[in-house]
Formats: sequence, C-alpha cells, structure tokens
Amino acid sequence: MKRLSAHRPGLLVLILTFGVFGIINTEMGVLGIIPRIAETFGVTVPEAGWTVSVFALIVALSAPVMPLLFSGVNRRTAMLLALGLFTVGNIVSALTDDFAVLLVARAVPAFLHPVYVSMAFSVAAASVPQEMAPKAVSKVFVGVSAGMVLGVPVTGFIAGHTSVSVAMAFFAIVNASVLIATIFCIPSLPVQRKLSYGAQLGVLRKAVTWHSVIAFTFINGAMFGFFSYMSDFLDTVTELPFDAVSVLLLVYGGANIVGNIVAGRLLSRNARRCMIVVPFLLSAAYLLLFATGSQTIPASVLILVLGILAGIASNTGQYMISDAAPEAPDFANGLFLTSANLGTTVGTAVCGVFITGFGSRYSLMGALLFLAAGIGFVLVRNHIVKLKKVPL
Repeated sequence: MKRLSAHRPGLLVLILTFGVFGIINTEMGVLGIIPRIAETFGVTVPEAGWTVSVFALIVALSAPVMPLLFSGVNRRTAMLLALGLFTVGNIVSALTDDFAVLLVARAVPAFLHPVYVSMAFSVAAASVPQEMAPKAVSKVFVGVSAGMVLGVPVTGFIAGHTSVSVAMAFFAIVNASVLIATIFCIPSLPVQRKLSYGAQLGVLRKAVTWHSVIAFTFINGAMFGFFSYMSDFLDTVTELPFDAVSVLLLVYGGANIVGNIVAGRLLSRNARRCMIVVPFLLSAAYLLLFATGSQTIPASVLILVLGILAGIASNTGQYMISDAAPEAPDFANGLFLTSANLGTTVGTAVCGVFITGFGSRYSLMGALLFLAAGIGFVLVRNHIVKLKKVPL
C-alpha cells in the first residue's frame, strides 16, 4: 500500500486508536450489563445476550465483504460514515425502551465495524515509513485491547450506579468525540491506488493467504477458548474469591496492552521468528498453568504472562495475514477480523466441550490442541514464503 502523506501521523494514529476503542467498546462493553439489560427491557438473560451475539455474527459475516466494498472510498469519508453510524446507533440505544429497536440499533452499525477497524490498521501502517508500520499498527491494537478490557468493567460500573441508558450514552460520547476529532484533525485521505474487486479477491488464490488465515484462526481460538472461561478457571481451580478474580482479569487486560506495544518492536526486528516463537511460548504457559493452576502465586504470574503473549500474538496474526496479501491491505485486514471472530467462536465452543467432559482445568487442553494446529500451519506458511522468496 502506498504511503499516506498525513501531516501529523502521530495524531492520526492516536485518533484511529481511540476510534477503534470506541467501536470495540460498543461491541464488548455490554457483556458486563447483560443482566441489567434483561431487567430494563423485560426479557430473559439469554435473550439479552442477543445484544452481543447479533453484533458479533454480523461482524463475522461482513468482515471479508465490507472492507472490500469500501476499498475505493476516501479513507476519511469511510471513517466519518462508520463513526457517525455508531454514534447514532448508540444514541438510539440510550433512548429506546423497546428491545427490538435496541437490537436493530446495535445490528446496523455492526456492518461498518470491519470497515473502520480494518481501515484503521491499513491507514496506520501507511502513515509511517514501511519499517515503522508494525509499531504504528501495534498502537492501534491498544485500542482493541482497551475496548475489550476496560469496556466491560467501566460500562458495568456506569450501569450499576446509574442505568443502562447512561451506559449506552457513554458509548455514544466516545464515538462522537472521535467523530469530531476526525472532522477537524484528519485531512482528506483519498485511496492512492484503486484495485478492482477481482484483483483483491485474487489473494485468495495464494496458498500463503489461506495458511495465514487458518493459522491465526487456530491460535486465536486457543487464546479466547481459554480466556472465555478464565474467570471460571480462577474460581474453581485456583479457588480465588470474586474480587481477586476481577483483579486478575484486569491484570490480564493490562498485560495484553503491554503485549501490543512490545509486539511492534518484535515484528519490526524479526517477524518470522515472532510467528513461530510466540505460539510455542503460549503452549508452554498453558502447560505450566495446567500443572500449577491450583496454586495462587504461580497461577497469578502465568495469567500476567499469558496477557502479554496474547497481545503479541494478536498483533502477529494481523501482520501474518496482511503480509500474505500486501496488495489488498483492507481486504486482508477484513480476513484477519473474520479469522479472529471464527477462532473465538470455535475455540470457545471446543474448550467448553472439554470443560463439560473433564472439568474447568481441561479448557487448557482444548487451547493446546488449537495451538498445535496453529503452529503447524505457521510452519507451512513460512515454508511457502521462503520457497517463493517473499520478504517478511
């Protein structure tokens, strides 16, 4: 992708980071208030869960399509459209007392979730010299982690002390703030080189693209397969009190942000080594946690380590897929989002089966199986790249 001539790339990346935070916060923040949503709208808790699952399903289905359709649109225009739609959707969510309207108000903006997030990665990478691109992308990833980690407790705190409407208004304020910053601080960002849909879809004919996508699907499945049940693991295996579990979840999230920052430096130095070493380190950490998970101190230290490694692994996955299809950066980032969502869905389901059959500790065995498969595809992927002499 051609380098963008942004006047202040640092400011651009900062706004993109907060924009991604606002969008991910809108998606994930409701996880902490599902019971309150059920109470407020007079529905069951499983029905209230549709506020999350409908959003996630739309993101998963639209991730490979919408970035492709918007690939020729001025970047600033696409950002404003996405942020505007998220702001309006959140305002409607804050004002409505009808559950069906709430679902629609969350579903419609979800279609532009992959447009903004995938574009944020590619615009950040193109705003700096090529050798600095991984560091710029890692900064945007901080917004992803913050949206996932801080969004849930902050939204829960707001709803707990006020109401669901005020929590939804919080989403709107964040997105509206980034919208205003985009209007006044980001110049026009026309697409420098427009590719036909056929040319972009052509990356799917490359074996390295498929191996990259499948590899990260397994790796992300391992990470979220365990993370989805981590609170249950800490409760039933480590036997920690609720407050301690909450603290460790925040520690994991903070460590994830640290991992994002570290990843930029590691990928700039040796991307291929990072692709291979990080899944092996995750495997080692999961094995150690399986063996020592009942002990408070080892378990706490390993949760910290896993948070850092997960942050690095997510960045590495995005790099791996975008590097496989550099000629179509927005479409490649859409594939990354699809891979991440598919991995989360399947990994959570498989690890859940292990828990049902053997107990909470064995969610780690499900994660290890996914990592083994992911490592296999990474090795084949890098071998293909080496044979074709594609630079990493």
